[in-house]
Amino acid sequence: METIISKDAPPAVGPFSHAVLSNGLFFCSGTIGIDPKTMQLDGSGFEEQMARVFENVKAVLAVKGLTLANVVKVNLYLTDMANYSKMNAAYEKQFGTHKPARTTLTVAGLPLGAVFEMECVAEYKNL
Repeated sequence: METIISKDAPPAVGPFSHAVLSNGLFFCSGTIGIDPKTMQLDGSGFEEQMARVFENVKAVLAVKGLTLANVVKVNLYLTDMANYSKMNAAYEKQFGTHKPARTTLTVAGLPLGAVFEMECVAEYKNL
């Protein structure tokens, strides 16, 4: 097992790593929309935070040369299901024709008042 920390993503908001590589799978921890330059949530709106989440996830994947195309499973957490359509549109823009397995849940709250969180699993084959 290898612990992954990205210098281009904000530090974790708890006692965990950005990701773990184990047995050919890259497990990316839940990521919220913190701007690594300001260490604050990137805007108060759903779209801004979701865009930042994708940038942060891509930075973590890049540590091992991975991209969203390597992702096989995604878990998404929304604080308001009213954002589901916006989320789907932005998600499709990021993933394009690649369609990993996905679960979307509504939760009562997220760290630091975030409105969106994403975690994923990617396939890693010693690129």
